[in-house]
Amino acid sequence: MTRSATTIPDHRPVRLTAELDGPFAVFLIGARLNQPWNVPAWLPVFRAMPRMLRELQAQPELGLLGGQTHGTTLIQYWRSAEHLQAYAHARDHAHLPAWRAFNQAARRHPGAVGIWHETYLIQPGGYETMYVDMPPFGLGRAGTLLPATGRRQSAQGRLSSPHTAAGTGT
Repeated sequence: MTRSATTIPDHRPVRLTAELDGPFAVFLIGARLNQPWNVPAWLPVFRAMPRMLRELQAQPELGLLGGQTHGTTLIQYWRSAEHLQAYAHARDHAHLPAWRAFNQAARRHPGAVGIWHETYLIQPGGYETMYVDMPPFGLGRAGTLLPATGRRQSAQGRLSSPHTAAGTGT
């Protein structure tokens, strides 16, 4: 028997979950162009971030496990809040000079660019993830992707058992 063009193929969704070993920090950061016509005010902000990301990817010991950009928002997963703070304040890395330059530009162009960030400290068993037919995404890019079977099949199961997989970082 041959399949017709209207036959829906038998597809079982690929269900995955992501885990990281131990506590970690989630860092959200974003920008808002309050004056899009004021290019000198916002262009340096958008040029600085790729430099920082290249530096962090080249030096995994700094603590960035992974992340991704969505529009003007960046979601990052860090080994710890201490790693995040150490990077933010290190004189020999890209962030501190970029932060100083942003503050100088903000004084020259008041209100032109808004920035925000939020940091969340996550403990083992304090999160759960589900990805269905998705490429590595979110925590799945920073941690270890595992089949959502057994105790990992339900959100309750993913939240109730300690995570044992080691984060790979990407």
